[in-house]
Amino acid sequence: MKPLPISAETAQKLAKQLNVPLEHLMHMPQHILLQKLAELAQNKPAEDGPAGSGDTARPAAEPE
Repeated sequence: MKPLPISAETAQKLAKQLNVPLEHLMHMPQHILLQKLAELAQNKPAEDGPAGSGDTARPAAEPE
């Protein structure tokens, strides 16, 4: 089985949030990882609100 195609930074964050060793996370079957992420999302309230409501939607600057 090949390691998951995710960056090292993402793998470290996921391992910490899921409370699993990094080596286990990298060789975890993708469907199991997705299931654990879904469980984590259900148990944790959204920090940023609905998707797309981040800082990217800013009003245009008014001309001076």
